[in-house]
Amino acid sequence: MNPSMLIDRGAAAGGNNDRAAVLRGVGGYLPPRVVTNDDIVERVGTTKDWIEQRTGIHRRHVVDEDCATSDLAVGAGERAMASAGGVTPDTVIVATTTPDHSCPATAPAVAEKLGLEGAAAFDLNAVCTGFVYGLAAAAGLVRLGVSRNVLLIGADAFTRIVDPTDRDTAAVFGDGAGAVVIGAGDAAEEGALLAFDLGSEGALKDAIQVPAGGSRRPFTPDTAAAEGMLTMAGRLVYRHAVRRMAESCRSVLAGVDWSVSDVDRLVPHQANARILREVALNLGIAADRLVSNIDRVGNTAAASIPLALADATAAGVMQPGERTVLTAFGGGATWGSVALRWPRLR
Repeated sequence: MNPSMLIDRGAAAGGNNDRAAVLRGVGGYLPPRVVTNDDIVERVGTTKDWIEQRTGIHRRHVVDEDCATSDLAVGAGERAMASAGGVTPDTVIVATTTPDHSCPATAPAVAEKLGLEGAAAFDLNAVCTGFVYGLAAAAGLVRLGVSRNVLLIGADAFTRIVDPTDRDTAAVFGDGAGAVVIGAGDAAEEGALLAFDLGSEGALKDAIQVPAGGSRRPFTPDTAAAEGMLTMAGRLVYRHAVRRMAESCRSVLAGVDWSVSDVDRLVPHQANARILREVALNLGIAADRLVSNIDRVGNTAAASIPLALADATAAGVMQPGERTVLTAFGGGATWGSVALRWPRLR
């Protein structure tokens, strides 16, 4: 067994005696400003056809100057809490690569803005895999009895760290937030988080990075502005993203004893449309079982999976009881997957 595999044996077997972490609500928030491919083609030196064929993206949402990651997180958090029936979370986790400040963490400010006085609150950074890692952290807190209800928010204002003239990144990334509420429940009920697979490969740390701004290379008066912007080795990322997400999905499916044909919905990190299709093809999952909204929102990093879930739930695509697999790959490099049966949500 993969050493990073966590399986809820009771839930996987359909038992009803184990305490489980259960998804209770979902919500998403996008900043109102929409940027289409027509708006950026001249700036990035390419064509609309190139962007759409290479990425599958037609438009993305972008924050205004007065909007920060915490503002996006609050919008998604409010909607997830409403979806969960107005529960009051006692823990807030914000998965993000673009915190409001390098210090302090963004989560305490989000908790305060949501009126969650005294809640435990912390940030988590696994880049685009942050939401899946956050689900594992939330599940652990709930199953141990440390938390009753966890508000997990994936939120990123990635356009803040993207060179607006870089075709390979400016055309891909957008801003947004998605959130879920995870609470204690019965292992046999719909929404129970059944199994996780998590992994990393530090040798790929340079494939997706912001070179300056950390303790390795702090900002100084001599630091070039470009060193504070995201760099990405696109072909390398593509190859590893497809392989690692497919392998992780197989691992988590084995953990819950599901075959590929049992999967009703595959919800990958919305990296680009070609990666999504290749992962599904690699696994042998039909395109009509793939959940995607990348054409409308772009790659929103840690927000991408919960935003896709919120969109699909609102559109009636996600149905209660469907066997669902979430999977992601991000900088670090990190990857992870989770299996669950989709719950009935407001």
